[in-house]
Amino acid sequence: MNLEIRMLVRLLIVTLVLTVAAGAAASDLQALYDQRCASCHNGSMPKAPHQVKFQMMGGDTIYQALTEGLMKPNAAGIDAATLRALADFLGGEATSSASPVKRCANTTIPAATPAIAGWGFTPENTRFIDAAAAQLAAADVPRLALKWAFAFPGASRARSQPALYGDYILVGSQSGAVYALSLADGCAAWIFQAAVEVRSAVVVSADGTRAFFGDLKGRVYAIDPRSGQGLWQAQANDHPTVTLTGSPRWDNGTLYIPLSSSEWASAADPGYACCTFRGGVVAMDAATGAIRWTAHTIPDAPAPTGEKNAHGAPRYHPAGAPVWNSPTIDAKRRALYVGTGEAYTSPAAPTSDAVIAFDLDTGAKRWHFQGIEGDAWNMACFIGGGTNCPVQNGPDLDIGAPPALVRLPDGREALIVGQKSGHVFALNPDDGTLLWRNKYGHGGFAGGVHWGLAYGDDTVFAPNADTVFTEKVIGDRKPGLFALNPVDGDVKWFVPAPDACAPADRPACDPGFSAPVTAIPGVVFAGSFDGHLRAYATRTGKLLWDFNTHDEFTSVSGDTARGGSIESAGPLVQAGHVIVNSGYLFGDRMGGNALLVFAPR
Repeated sequence: MNLEIRMLVRLLIVTLVLTVAAGAAASDLQALYDQRCASCHNGSMPKAPHQVKFQMMGGDTIYQALTEGLMKPNAAGIDAATLRALADFLGGEATSSASPVKRCANTTIPAATPAIAGWGFTPENTRFIDAAAAQLAAADVPRLALKWAFAFPGASRARSQPALYGDYILVGSQSGAVYALSLADGCAAWIFQAAVEVRSAVVVSADGTRAFFGDLKGRVYAIDPRSGQGLWQAQANDHPTVTLTGSPRWDNGTLYIPLSSSEWASAADPGYACCTFRGGVVAMDAATGAIRWTAHTIPDAPAPTGEKNAHGAPRYHPAGAPVWNSPTIDAKRRALYVGTGEAYTSPAAPTSDAVIAFDLDTGAKRWHFQGIEGDAWNMACFIGGGTNCPVQNGPDLDIGAPPALVRLPDGREALIVGQKSGHVFALNPDDGTLLWRNKYGHGGFAGGVHWGLAYGDDTVFAPNADTVFTEKVIGDRKPGLFALNPVDGDVKWFVPAPDACAPADRPACDPGFSAPVTAIPGVVFAGSFDGHLRAYATRTGKLLWDFNTHDEFTSVSGDTARGGSIESAGPLVQAGHVIVNSGYLFGDRMGGNALLVFAPR
């Protein structure tokens, strides 16, 4: 069995075995799925969503299909409770009974203004939090202890990076609920319910009057952060597979929305007409949600090629280059920068796996720099018979981390970019010309640099995953954390990831550092696939603190919060606390539903 197949098998095992559903054993639900569903959802039936999409669809969508939609005849004779359990089982959602969320006495919280700016903590996406906002000295870090834990109800993953609004944590969840949790004790002042999963960070305007986030179906929400009252909703894009992976960026009354897609998974359906999505950025009026402009990463709209695949579905080109990072703002140049993902069709678009500079006011493209040429890939390259797999067939090495605009020690500015290939490079923000580029590991589907690097203390902090998913990328594995000289990319120090995955009964464990890292003066925090959150000294790489989140914790509501892999949501360090999500049942990782809050003893 080659590594590609092993990866898929492990992904399906994690999805269908490690999630425990109430009212029926996991083995019974898998048997039911095998009997009623598997023959159509294994890629052999055109138009039937492949099982790899179930976690993106979620339990509610699957349940609706089983009870009211096309799958209702196939579900005949199965009681509603079992259908609910099956839907949540396939959707990757924990359905064990949970205590009601602990509520605060006050349902309205005091007005506040944000001390940091969005997902990247600064408009330039440096992921550096200054001393005034962090209120945590390096000397305090070894004394960090768990203050409280929150269990996201009905969740097997926690992907929304927390934000702090005054004394309350704003965070989204897999169920679509957005919470305002008291920093003091974890009670919920208010809960806003979005339509589907919210994986973006909650971003607050500079005046503190509006909070914004996006959901898995491409819808953008504006709410009052004091009360959780909805202000407006708007669809960012009308493509049926659009999703908002990256977090919105607020800047001077405009909201910039990165456009990503699940079409890479839709292509696994042999009958799917592949492919028609192209990534981009949408500028919205933050007061109303009205779209001011849309800038696509691929300038030409997809068009029929005149060919059909083996199942008779028409082929389209070009497509892909999604944006799944929060945009970087360059106020001086009136520019916006994003990194793009792979193309979905061959030949790969020149703007795939690239950094693109757009005009901040009009969306006009100024320049682009392509990190890797010829990278066209979708899930059909693994499953579904390969009918829609592009000729180039990967290796799927996106620029998933946002470019960080930094000031170098000599006063010049540069864009520092990490790529899943294991490369980190620097660009001139004026024209996109390459300043330096080095490769620090073999890279792969989960990185190299996957979600985000940080810049502080005149140093680039680059997490490296180097997880082995496929034999396409070869070389020595170097999972861990690199500290780089921003002028030339030379390594200042490297800390290898410890092997914390024993015993062998943790099949989804891996030591790689995939989550975005967070820096404060003197300290950089890094979460890993194995569930550990670690803190290192910025000058030397010395380990200052290590906490294993892959455990069970009594939540503030009295139920159990379960930690797992730390993946797409990095730690927040603010107001003397360290706040992190733990759990990522997706893509062969350890599930969980925990929000953990630490403070010095």
